[in-house]
Amino acid sequence: MEDLPDVASFSTKLKNTLILYHNIEDDKWRVAKKTKDVTVWRKPSEEFNGYLYKAQGIVDDVVNAVIDHIRPGPFRLDWDRLMTSLDILKHFEENCCVMRYTTAGQLWDIISPREFVDFSYTVGYKEGLLSCGISLDWSEKRPEFVRGFNHPCGWFCVPLKDSPNQSLLTGYIQTDLRGMIPQSAVDSAMASTLTNFYGDLRKALQKA
Repeated sequence: MEDLPDVASFSTKLKNTLILYHNIEDDKWRVAKKTKDVTVWRKPSEEFNGYLYKAQGIVDDVVNAVIDHIRPGPFRLDWDRLMTSLDILKHFEENCCVMRYTTAGQLWDIISPREFVDFSYTVGYKEGLLSCGISLDWSEKRPEFVRGFNHPCGWFCVPLKDSPNQSLLTGYIQTDLRGMIPQSAVDSAMASTLTNFYGDLRKALQKA
């Protein structure tokens, strides 16, 4: 799928899928991990034999700054401890690209380094922004990495009604890490990775 046939319809379908996730009723989710400022839930994914994770927390910055640190660009690699490289392979327009990134090993390298090639799209949502993505079947592979696959995933960021300098950040992640990994190891890694993501993002925004 090196050449996306119709970027507009592909990105619209991805956005609509994320909005469907965002409207899933609360009683369908089970808490996977909770800290004082982040909650992670999960439910069985309809895309693959794993889980769809939902994470939510308040971030002390405006929407544009938060999303600029999450979407593909110069900031992400500086603060995301899991990401070891990020390259933009193809630009369609300012808010739409194909990126390749690699991740570090996890759980004492029970989960070895992974590579992903994702279509990324950022679009307005209500008073805020949605940055979403999905992996592509990219033929070029590097033998030193296992190729993982992100089913539709994304981050909704909207300003708090009573405090516009703070944002409510809600993420939906369903990553098929592939390779020979026990599902219990994947589940443990995903919940911890999402809570760490918020902590690292908050630190990066304080420095910015």
